[in-house]
Amino acid sequence: MALDSPDYARANGWDTAYPEFVAPDTPTYVGTSVAFARRDTVTSAQELVDRKPDVAIVGAPFDDGVSYRSGARFGPRAIRQATYTRGEYSLQLDIGPFEHLDVVDAGDADIVPAWIDRAHAMIFRKVHQVSSSGAIPIILGGDHSITWPSASAVAQVRSPGTIGMVHFDAHADTADDDWGVLSGHGTPMRRLIESGAVKGRNFVQVGLRGYWPSAEVFEWMRSQSMRWHLMREIEERGAEAVIDDAISEALDGADAVYLSLDIDVLDPGMAPGTGTPEPGGLLTRELLRAIRRIVGSVQLAGMDIVEVSPPYDHAEVTAMAAHRAALECISALAVRKRDGHTIRYEAALDRLRQAGVTV
Repeated sequence: MALDSPDYARANGWDTAYPEFVAPDTPTYVGTSVAFARRDTVTSAQELVDRKPDVAIVGAPFDDGVSYRSGARFGPRAIRQATYTRGEYSLQLDIGPFEHLDVVDAGDADIVPAWIDRAHAMIFRKVHQVSSSGAIPIILGGDHSITWPSASAVAQVRSPGTIGMVHFDAHADTADDDWGVLSGHGTPMRRLIESGAVKGRNFVQVGLRGYWPSAEVFEWMRSQSMRWHLMREIEERGAEAVIDDAISEALDGADAVYLSLDIDVLDPGMAPGTGTPEPGGLLTRELLRAIRRIVGSVQLAGMDIVEVSPPYDHAEVTAMAAHRAALECISALAVRKRDGHTIRYEAALDRLRQAGVTV
């Protein structure tokens, strides 16, 4: 489709004419056997435009970009299923989220294994469809490489508006490459900044710790005016003070915020089911409070939850934490809508219609 500049699809090769796969020719882990919170499943682009949901869940069952333990391709299905409740009422926020928001499950991107370029292209297209409908996409990964196409799609739809990024992670994911691969799960944040989808000064990272990446990578981050808050700072100042700083930093010149959550920001005692566990992380309680605080304070452009690897999980505790992260985001959005704040991004639809584009 013809779109205004910037065109991240063309710049990154995601406009290539790839073959499409539909069930039963898709892998068994692709597709929604159970929709998120038992919401309606709305998978077609036109149905999304006609229905105008406030939020749409998207699955990105892809983990060919991992560098250590695999299994995140099974994350979207596990996250959707890891709950005993449909989320009718939030005790923390005193609201029935689905009484105020129309939330649908838009299904999974058309993923097949062992084809990184195609997978990223399909994720870009799926998220672009959702964001173009005016809905806020919540993408369930998948490894962290999916943030590159997902956030790029949101940035393209919202152009000429700009997005900032609040990135929860044990790792910076700003390496130049993973053993020569430019699109692995250790590189997506560098790709986003290099492409211009997110400006470095609007990129804020929270929870970094451990022994990677190298000092040279942090020098590159400084050169891009990126900002980050180590786990050490959270220990010394407290999570709430750090989150307040992260909100103001991400909005320093940006119109909206994209929230990227790598589940390994949690201590592995709270989230063992992940590919690169790093001891000494956040408590689940701290993370969920941070999500409510951020989403309740900003114009949210989108969110992804990545690196949930069910084969390494125990009693579904990691998948449940990821599910709750999505539900806390939805509940905070419901509070904002109830209180009169704008949720949907109608300008995206208007811009497409003015350009004569049929989604």
